Parts: sequence; C-alpha cells; structure tokens
Amino acid sequence: MFRFEKTKRRIKMRKATFKSHHISVSINCPVDQIYEFASNPENLPKWAAGLSGSIKNIKGEWIADSPMGKIKIEFAEKNKFGILDHDVTLPSGEKVYNPMRVFPNNNGSEVNFTLYQRPGISDKMFKEDAKLVRRDLEKLRNLLEK
Repeated sequence: MFRFEKTKRRIKMRKATFKSHHISVSINCPVDQIYEFASNPENLPKWAAGLSGSIKNIKGEWIADSPMGKIKIEFAEKNKFGILDHDVTLPSGEKVYNPMRVFPNNNGSEVNFTLYQRPGISDKMFKEDAKLVRRDLEKLRNLLEK
C-alpha cells in the first residue's frame, strides 16, 4: 500500500506500511499466567535479553539498559485481552511500536510478536532481529514451563 505526499513542487510516493514478520511460540501454560509474568516490566531482564539487561522505574517511567544504551519502555495498560504491546524509545529518541499478544491455544497459549522492518534496517538486520525475538520468546517459554 502506498501513500502520496504532496509537497510544493512535487508529489512523492511513500510506502504506507512496513514489511512485517510474525514470530510465535506455543507455551504450555494458561494465558493468565503468561500475561501476568510478561506484562510485569520487572521480569523483562529474565527473558527479553534483546530489550533489557536491567530495568528500573524512574519517576513513573520504565528505563532499561539495552545493547543500544538506555531505552524507555511504555507498556499497554493492563487488560483482559492478552495485549502486551509496548513502545520502546531508543537512545536516538525514535519510538518503536512493538505489537505482542498472548492468546489461548487449546490447554496452553500462543505468544505472538510482530516485528516491523523500519526504514534503514537491512534485510540481513531484519532477519537477525527476528532471530533475537524468537530467542527471547523461547526463553519466556522455558521459564514459564518449568
């Protein structure tokens, strides 16, 4: 899908959507148990290595140490729908939206993360990011299935 942007001298075409990749893992735990654990920011360092080495609540904001430097993480409000969406503000100030859900899968659950290929991210980097997200989700599964 494309969007047209009109400037004073020309019309330029911009892609309106990012390339996306859905990464999903099945976890043999109830939705509520996964949601409670994964929605707690203090648990991020236990399973989301790509996002957080440590995290602190500073004046009502969740600030994490990451491989990129200090980042701010804003979580979706607690909800009954399994929505674990979060915005990550990078050290550059760029804000990245991260859709994430947990939903029932028979007697267990499915956790789904949507990764977007943002401008400036090569196909190779996008593929590497997907591997890191999968690794994080598998770590989440291993922690919760113990």
